[in-house]
Amino acid sequence: MDKVEGPSLYHRLRPLLFRLDPETAHHLTVHLMTLAGSLPPVRWLLRRMFPIPETDLSVDVLGMKFRNPIGLAAGFDKDGRALQGLACLGFGFLEAGTVTPLPQEGNPRPRIFRLPEDRALTNYMGFPNTGALRLLEKVKKLKLSDVRLGINIGKNTATPIEESAGDYLELLEMFAPYAGYLAVNVSCPNLSGLSRLQGRAELESLLGQLAQARAALEGKAGHVPLLVKISPDLEPGELEDVVGVCMDSGVEGIIATNTTTKREGLVSTACETTGGLSGAPLEGRATDVVRRVRKLTGGKLAVIGVGGVFDADSARAKLDAGADLVQVYTGMIYEGPGVVSEILRGFVS
Repeated sequence: MDKVEGPSLYHRLRPLLFRLDPETAHHLTVHLMTLAGSLPPVRWLLRRMFPIPETDLSVDVLGMKFRNPIGLAAGFDKDGRALQGLACLGFGFLEAGTVTPLPQEGNPRPRIFRLPEDRALTNYMGFPNTGALRLLEKVKKLKLSDVRLGINIGKNTATPIEESAGDYLELLEMFAPYAGYLAVNVSCPNLSGLSRLQGRAELESLLGQLAQARAALEGKAGHVPLLVKISPDLEPGELEDVVGVCMDSGVEGIIATNTTTKREGLVSTACETTGGLSGAPLEGRATDVVRRVRKLTGGKLAVIGVGGVFDADSARAKLDAGADLVQVYTGMIYEGPGVVSEILRGFVS
């Protein structure tokens, strides 16, 4: 199949897109992908524009077959509006969310900032989303065929940390019948106090309750894999604790990593100190966490690597470090909708 020059077209249009406020540009992108996904001729065109290799790149992990190891990280499509269109870009899996039980606005705007010199973003979103019921309506209608769906779940801002297990349990019950896997987000730096849930006692309690609730649901919902999304900023001892709790609690995997609060090595002098940093500066740190998680688990848990994936080389680095699957997010912002096609073509070239 001949390749249409989608990525180069995006690079020509990107300066215009980057003149928009980052969140406005993002909403526009999601809107366009939502519209594209609703029109069968446009879905066909997207598959033609961004073809994936005919070579078998499938992987078996989490008890499922993924058509390829490249996925979209949570945060890009929080409300599941554009999943049908995004599935046409070559992804092996998509992760919607972070979703919370009740709708919430998130933190005040502006809350997304581009750092073009560093190929990075900082964000202080705070889980804005339209709520679990709205996402559930969309998920029930999805027809993704060979593209797997993950749902990233979190607590509402107004829910005290001490009561947060109730939010996660509610979301587990709602989405277990429809998700390929559930990602338990306990590491987003943009929600006050959330990282406390990575403490040994707090995480043991939360994952223990989720495991018990999942077992009770298996008769009607089947077995949905649980993964824990962790911070790249954990100290070595903290990481050992988190991995140990995950292994003891019966979850199936770890997503490494979320965004970082660190700012070392940035070229930009206009970096916001608030919020999580993603993109190229996170690549090495996230890859190192993937490597350490793989070593600590001895391969007994699945690992999804995310952070600084822009091309085939950076994706391969995550896989070589021990990731079973890889996710992109900021790479989509800077490289455009053809990034998955480019990565996969790089794997076989």
